[in-house]
Amino acid sequence: MLHTNYPTAAAVDVWCEEMRKEAEALAITAQDVTESPVYTFPLRVRHQDNARYIAFSSATGDTFYGYWQPTQSTAPAPLLVHLPGYGAEMSAHPQLVAQGYNVLHINPLGYTTPTGFDTEKTVNGGWPVLPDTVTTAGARGYRQWLTQALSAVQWASGQQQVQADRIATFGTSQGGGTALLLGSLLVECGLKAVAADLPFLTNFPLVYGKSHRLTMPVLLTAGSIDEVTPKDSIIALFDRLPGTRSFTEFAGQGHAYTVPFLPLATAWFGLYV
Repeated sequence: MLHTNYPTAAAVDVWCEEMRKEAEALAITAQDVTESPVYTFPLRVRHQDNARYIAFSSATGDTFYGYWQPTQSTAPAPLLVHLPGYGAEMSAHPQLVAQGYNVLHINPLGYTTPTGFDTEKTVNGGWPVLPDTVTTAGARGYRQWLTQALSAVQWASGQQQVQADRIATFGTSQGGGTALLLGSLLVECGLKAVAADLPFLTNFPLVYGKSHRLTMPVLLTAGSIDEVTPKDSIIALFDRLPGTRSFTEFAGQGHAYTVPFLPLATAWFGLYV
């Protein structure tokens, strides 16, 4: 059976520990690179006054960026981590900050900067993270992507505004898939919930058993006419989730950022984070 070629649960646990150690070894430095006005690259949404662009740099010379949106509260608050879709767009979430959260949007691999897309990093007109993952058998691509994301979460967890034991991840498409992966990686590190909108790379119906690390509450959405991440591929994951779970199908929805997702995710975080 094909599922015998997948790693065992124990091998997955070892891989997750290796990834966390790689992130710690990056020893990133974080620098506020916000200019006036607060943003020059159009985020397409409003933002609060104290939101900042952060450049994350490592000793290897790699630089990637985040958009840090700290809570308005004087008391420490939970941390919500947003991951980008395959278009590598940046996102701001002032409505979640208004609900009392810290929000960090992470944009790994330096594809997008505070002044726009770094087109020198494109290959054949697209971002190479998925092809790099395939051609290197997982040695590069999403491994680097996730390591950088983990290191940024470690930075945010150390900020005085953040309750480091109350973290959630969320995103759409690639962002939803990588929110699930980060949830799995951080399950022992304060991760309380995941919300994934039309998540990418979830269709593993032949995997034996359940997604054993996704024990936190997981919210999933799917579009009824989505041909990029078909609903059946998302249901394949939902059926294997071992804990509290929610699945919502949006009738007539194709593959795009969905309007109902953020209200659903906000309620989910209010319940479980």
